[in-house]
Amino acid sequence: MSGELTNLVAVAACGAVVAAAEAVTVPLLRRAAIIDVPSHRSSHTIPTPRGGGIPVAAGLLVACGLIGGADATVFGFAVAAFGLLGLVEDLHGLPPGRRLIWQAAASAMVAIVLVSGLAASTVRVALLAGLCLVWITGFVNVFNFMDGVNGISAAHALIAGVVYAGLGWWRHDGFMVPAGAAVAVGALAFLPWNAGRARVFLGDAGSYALGAALATLAAYAVLHGIPAEAALGPLVLYLADTAWTLQRRIRAGERWLEPHRSHIYQRWCDAGWSHQRVTVTAAAITVLLSLLGAASLAGDPVLRAAADLAGAAVLLAYLRSPALLARHALQAEEAC
Repeated sequence: MSGELTNLVAVAACGAVVAAAEAVTVPLLRRAAIIDVPSHRSSHTIPTPRGGGIPVAAGLLVACGLIGGADATVFGFAVAAFGLLGLVEDLHGLPPGRRLIWQAAASAMVAIVLVSGLAASTVRVALLAGLCLVWITGFVNVFNFMDGVNGISAAHALIAGVVYAGLGWWRHDGFMVPAGAAVAVGALAFLPWNAGRARVFLGDAGSYALGAALATLAAYAVLHGIPAEAALGPLVLYLADTAWTLQRRIRAGERWLEPHRSHIYQRWCDAGWSHQRVTVTAAAITVLLSLLGAASLAGDPVLRAAADLAGAAVLLAYLRSPALLARHALQAEEAC
């Protein structure tokens, strides 16, 4: 079987596994009482099974097995390790310190493999491994934090998967194309179960697995010469929202390690937006940021700088949007 056909089969198999397994997983989660019960910080009002990301992780692992090679192996390890850690979190919960230690250990193993083949000094390789460790651990948690309304994380994984497959095609990279496409197809197969009226949530198993998959692809892309703007374009909205929210909570003297519902997208919900409107708007902004990031591929420094400034302006508008919505609501009340 040719490489192209193998990759096509791998991507299709990922989607088929997710679509078929989800129908079995949801009733099993209900029977096992693995249920997300709404609390004061939730954006949901109906108890809903969590753990729907288990089939997504399984689909990605099947795809990795079919793709083959060292890169697919480390990618599959990242998905499996973080997916299992998330599953333990879904089932029993873990103290924050212990969870972080396990996340860092898994990230370290992935990072070491990612940088092992680089032609660089030992010091530079060690530094890059450390940066990859922090990046993977950090983004997995960012992705988990941002998974709070129906469809938002599956939509972002879909967009990011398409972007990484496209970057792989641009670089003629035999791993990034099928790996990115598998993430996109797996997320697409999960969306009908979570978008609209959610029948199941990704859970920590799903958000950790997808977060690790995207973090690994982004690190792989940068380490293989793809500009950072292009590699981070589909992820930067999540990064900016989490960083902005974290600094706001620290400055306000809040216990920032405790759960909350003060992310930008959650404040959109508080302003009366539906989950669907929040997801579609956030996804549209992510597509725009991905396109602006792709301008760095052209090799024109002026175009790259202009696109970077435009991306920064888009992010600033996103971060300021709750204040603008509140002002608009106040003006509407005064007009009445």
